[in-house]
Amino acid sequence: MTTPSVHHGACLCGAVRFQISGDMRGVVACHCGQCQRYHGNFAAYSACNREQLAFDEDRGLTWFGSSDKARRGFCGTCGSSLFWEPSFADYISIAAGALDQPSGLKLVRHIYTCDKPDWYEITDGLEQIDQSMYGRQT
Repeated sequence: MTTPSVHHGACLCGAVRFQISGDMRGVVACHCGQCQRYHGNFAAYSACNREQLAFDEDRGLTWFGSSDKARRGFCGTCGSSLFWEPSFADYISIAAGALDQPSGLKLVRHIYTCDKPDWYEITDGLEQIDQSMYGRQT
């Protein structure tokens, strides 16, 4: 976890602006097929409890039910991918690239490495999990 603070973030055009109060999870790189198609590559997400997230502007926020277990939030104006929200837990994942810098966050692991495409290797020495990391805190 990071030192408690307020983190700010936004989409590319500013039609979605948000802040997170308090601790955020370290960044997890997800290599699942859905993230690859949604982001054009693996996805890097931090996370926080839902009640920590507040919107300064949400006129562009659009949600897409990407499966029966989760939905994805993006800006309907500029297309920026911003959130992944599971239906089975009380947290929301925030696209790390949408956060203002410096964030103080660090990449901590890779998940769904079984779906990683053949055109890159994971060489950073961080933990690699073939599937999901549900139940993990950091």
